[in-house]
Order: sequence, then structure tokens, then C-alpha cells
Amino acid sequence: MKPTVAKPINFSYQKTTGIGFDPAFNRRDNSDVVKVGNKYYIWYTRMNSPVTSGYWGTIWYATSEDEGFTWQEQGMALGLGDEGKFDSHSVFTPNILAHNGKYYMYYTGVQPTPGNVKKKFENNTVNDITGIGLAVADSPDGPFVRVENNPVLEISTVAEDFDSYRIDDASLLVVDDKIWLYYKGRSFSHGKRGPSLTQMGVAYANSPIGPFIKHPEPLLKKSHEVLIWKRDGGIASLASISKTVNFAKDGIHFSTLQQNLTDIPKAPGLYRPHLEDGNAANEVPGWGIAMVVKRGVSYLVRFEM
Repeated sequence: MKPTVAKPINFSYQKTTGIGFDPAFNRRDNSDVVKVGNKYYIWYTRMNSPVTSGYWGTIWYATSEDEGFTWQEQGMALGLGDEGKFDSHSVFTPNILAHNGKYYMYYTGVQPTPGNVKKKFENNTVNDITGIGLAVADSPDGPFVRVENNPVLEISTVAEDFDSYRIDDASLLVVDDKIWLYYKGRSFSHGKRGPSLTQMGVAYANSPIGPFIKHPEPLLKKSHEVLIWKRDGGIASLASISKTVNFAKDGIHFSTLQQNLTDIPKAPGLYRPHLEDGNAANEVPGWGIAMVVKRGVSYLVRFEM
């Protein structure tokens, strides 16, 4: 049964300081937000200007003490992987899970294009695959150390599968002591049409470091940016391509809750108390951080939902 909606979901936006418009840097593709003590933490991809694509980024983080209006950038949280590793060209689109006293940062990685004689990244639709990696710390301030079994989630080896070419955008949930890792996938078979046909899937593990077992089928079509949260005893998800909010009581079988949404946030992350260690909150307060691209600069703004 679908939950009752008291009123339509709308979005409003507020400027931020510290991670807002800055012509020297581009910031994008932020994580969800967690609170530790009296500070809110967020992780995101940062590139030196004029590079705007996250495929040339590293992961940085910032803290706030006023519910996301004012931020202080604290430094780099994760740099590039060693030469030859899956994440040696770029690390980007981080997300976070606080679990049993540790902080687990899931991220996307790419290496230089295989076969490129100059060891450059081409961002093609043939062999520039991605993987989802994991780095772990005892503190939200790091240091974050990569796990030995990286990447913890890889593309499918079946060309027709929805996630055979790119996987990205980890979003975490703990269900009955199991780790659910929602992610988006692009199919090798879709070629250059891949971005517009992105779908959302999920993988499960008994431990935050895996091994992860993928659900056999994708969960949502036209879900380019993965945003999920607890709602009404189930899971809600914002699908950006279809501009819908969807709901699944079991977190798997989604149906449309609202459609024709307008002015939706781009690459959003919510303040999600249920990502915090031991926090039993079942609802989200309704604010988060999202990306804006304006005048050739990508930066982060606050939104309310």
C-alpha cells in the first residue's frame, strides 16, 4: 500500500558559504550529510578550475554547525589510487555510512583509459569502466584508508545488463544488520545513449566491506542520481530523469508516489540521521546539499524538501 501524501513535495534553495560559488574550484556530487557531535559533515568531489567534470576529481570534505548554511572546508579526504589501480585517475561521488564506531566512505573510481598511450582518460563508451571503492576511518576527519578488496562493487560481465559499463553513486542503508548499497548503472549495450537510460540497483552484504551480492534486477528506470531515504516505514527514492518520487515498503519494489516534479535538486544528498551510528531516526528533517552549475562553475547549495 502506498503511503498517504499530505501535500506535494516541493524544493527551495538557499546559498551556502564555504562550499558555494568559487571561481577557483569546482565542487559537485556531494554525499549525504551526517552529524557527529555538534558538527554536520559532507564529502564531495573537487576539481581545480576550469575542470568541471568529476572524472578528473578528488574527494574533499567540509563541516557545518548551523544545519548546512555555513561550511568550513577541512581538506582532502581521499586522493587518487596508486598507479595501475581502478581509481588511479579520479575518485568522485562519495557517500558515507557510520557503523559500529567506524566511518565507511564509498566512492566511484576510474583509471586512465586502457590502451591510451599517453595514459589519459578518454571518457569513452567502450572501455572506460568504473568501480565502487571503499575507504574506512575511525573518525569522520580521517584518515580514510582503502580496503584491500577494492573495488567492493564492479560492473556486470554481461553486456546486456543495466550495470555492465558504469556503476556509480553509492547510497547506503542498514536493514536488519545487513548493508544495502543502492547504486546507479549504465549498460554497455546502450553506448552513447547510456546516461539517459541510467537505472538504479541495489547490492547486499553482511559487512560494510562486503562481499556484496547484487539484486538480480534493476529497481528503478530513469534514475540517474541515486537519492534514497527512510519514509513511512519504507524507502523513498528521487528519480531525476523521470522527475518522480518513488516508494517501496520493502525497499525493492518501487512504485511512483509523485510525478512531474519541478526544479528538482541536482546530484543531491540529504541529511539522513539513519546513516549515523546508533541513530534510530526513521524520518529525515528535509534538508540537504545539491549541485548547481552556473557561469561555468559547479558549486554546492542548500535545499529544503
